[in-house]
Amino acid sequence: MRASRDGWAVITGASSGIGAAIARGLSRRGGAVVLIGRDGERLAAVADDCRSLGALDVRSVSLDVCSVDAFAAAVRELEAEAPIQTFVACAGLLDGRREGELVETAEVARAVIGTNLTAAIEGVQAVTPGMLARGEGTIVLVASLAAFAPLADAPAYSASKAGLVAYGAALREALADFGVRVTVACPGFVATPMAARHCGARPGEIDAEEAARRILVGVARNRAVTIFPTGIGWLALWSRHVPAALRRLGTKRLRFHVEAPESPPEAS
Repeated sequence: MRASRDGWAVITGASSGIGAAIARGLSRRGGAVVLIGRDGERLAAVADDCRSLGALDVRSVSLDVCSVDAFAAAVRELEAEAPIQTFVACAGLLDGRREGELVETAEVARAVIGTNLTAAIEGVQAVTPGMLARGEGTIVLVASLAAFAPLADAPAYSASKAGLVAYGAALREALADFGVRVTVACPGFVATPMAARHCGARPGEIDAEEAARRILVGVARNRAVTIFPTGIGWLALWSRHVPAALRRLGTKRLRFHVEAPESPPEAS
């Protein structure tokens, strides 16, 4: 066993984008990271990055986060070696209406809710008992500014992220007296391979490494919610308080559609 005395940091959606960037950020601190995603080849590439950056130990687990039994089995195996000290739920799908559609299909909505919200909650359920037994741990839920400013072209995505914010806020309160910290991260537009399917304006877009840095700062400061970029974040927060007609006018230029993937999208 090579995991550090602080235990594992488990990151879902670690094969690309924000999840991979968070894994690299934790590796720079000499942590022991566990990368979870569906694409084994991409996970292997991220694992190589993590080792080169100084990770004490790196494990790759190829699985679908929507498979509750497979995820729970992975957690049991890891916990048998060392405690899971940090859990980052970053796996997610960006999807919405296709070009020519008015709204997303029921199939798209089910997939988005299942991955972005249900699987994240199931992941928390799997790791929380160990954290509570030890009286310490950190849970990070990666949501979106769409939780506060819902996107007309991606209703299920917006709902899944709003649900994650509400779940995280409630969970933080529930676990506050038991040594387990919860932070919800709400980024705006982030340049990732999956985001390339978003056909429309992406104001204030930042790269995944910067997003990961800001998330880890928020976690280190034990923030309940960390929102960025600041300007767009405040606009998203205040959007719900302005008249509907004004809100529609302000978001008109942000309308978009999502390109259909050539193959089933990665949940990461």
